[in-house]
Amino acid sequence: MEEQTGKIHSFQSMGAVDGPGLRYVVFLQGCPLRCAYCHNPDTWDFGCGQPYTVSQVVEKILRYRGYFGAQGGVTVTGGEPLAQPAFTAALFARLQELGIHTALDTSGMGSLAEARQVLAHTNLVLADLKFPTEEGYRAHTGGSLAQVQSFLELTAQMKVPLWIRHVVVPGLTDGENSIRQIGALAKGYPNLEKIELLPFRKLCLEKYQMMGIPFPLADTPEMSGEKTAKLYELL
Repeated sequence: MEEQTGKIHSFQSMGAVDGPGLRYVVFLQGCPLRCAYCHNPDTWDFGCGQPYTVSQVVEKILRYRGYFGAQGGVTVTGGEPLAQPAFTAALFARLQELGIHTALDTSGMGSLAEARQVLAHTNLVLADLKFPTEEGYRAHTGGSLAQVQSFLELTAQMKVPLWIRHVVVPGLTDGENSIRQIGALAKGYPNLEKIELLPFRKLCLEKYQMMGIPFPLADTPEMSGEKTAKLYELL
């Protein structure tokens, strides 16, 4: 049988904010969303990226196993990992055979049947819950809250531990009512372990400029750590 091949954007050998412990992070190429605050517009295009087999990626990962060890593991992000479900599932299956912790960083966009195959080999889901309303999703991501909720329900059915992540953007997602709604949605899932509020940053501006595309939130101020800490109290 021919080995699964995936389109890879890049690798990060020592990620510290992508799940528990130190992580080897695999960025897949291609994303169906166009989020207003996206930091990785260079991962959108499904036609780009470098092809790698599962074995080639595992070989790269194992070089760093001594660094991430038993307390860390591997996180697959993107782009959107569920847009390449067969590759992600095969990679995670191989890593679990090797005793390596697997984390899926996802927006929840993709076929639920295919997502089930990925979740079968996933130790932790890092789910980006972008807005608490369907209107917010439609206007600022091109996606659907209902789709995300269906995916989150699947993680609960399969009893995969869940971390909810939410980017806090001044004037867009930092309202107290909005944060309370995010908290209420997140706490509806029995597999929830943690809610993370991620303060909006603009380190991506140079990428947008180099690609010649406008950044929708170029004039939006960055989110302060102090305000983010206060919003945590609402949760």
